[in-house]
Amino acid sequence: MKLGYLSSIAASALVLSVGACRADDWGCQVLLCLANPGGATQYAECVPPITKLWDELRKGHAFPTCSGVGFTASKPVYQPYSCPAGYVLATRVPVAQGIAGQALAEGQAQEIACLAVERPKCRPDGTHQSASVWSLGNGEALCADSAETVVPATVNPQPNYVDVTIEGRGTQRIWF
Repeated sequence: MKLGYLSSIAASALVLSVGACRADDWGCQVLLCLANPGGATQYAECVPPITKLWDELRKGHAFPTCSGVGFTASKPVYQPYSCPAGYVLATRVPVAQGIAGQALAEGQAQEIACLAVERPKCRPDGTHQSASVWSLGNGEALCADSAETVVPATVNPQPNYVDVTIEGRGTQRIWF
């Protein structure tokens, strides 16, 4: 009961704080709304500043600032696919190419899927006995020799994110 009461007080303070911010304190409004445990747009007062944030970040603009608050934010990152735990996002490199990282031949489609993490790496000389060679985002080549080690990647409904670090609160990944 006490915890719920304290959460209600914190939420009320959040709404009052957002409502009391001046128009030029948009960055501070954003931080207050993002700090809400119930979600950035739980309260009506937070919808306009957060909607503006998503619009600005989609355009490639920087995360807003808030003077007097110790925080950092990454640049927006586009990540259209995700994988379940134990898998990494990989791109299939056609066998005819030999080793991972080489350009696809004209007309070949790039296949994106999730590869089991425990798969062995390809041989250093570029040869392998696998039917498929997969390239990770960092250019590392992994070999998969059966369909069991590969699952389809999930399309992220919100493919963009920023990592926001607020002093004393840790880092939060915000998808938009």
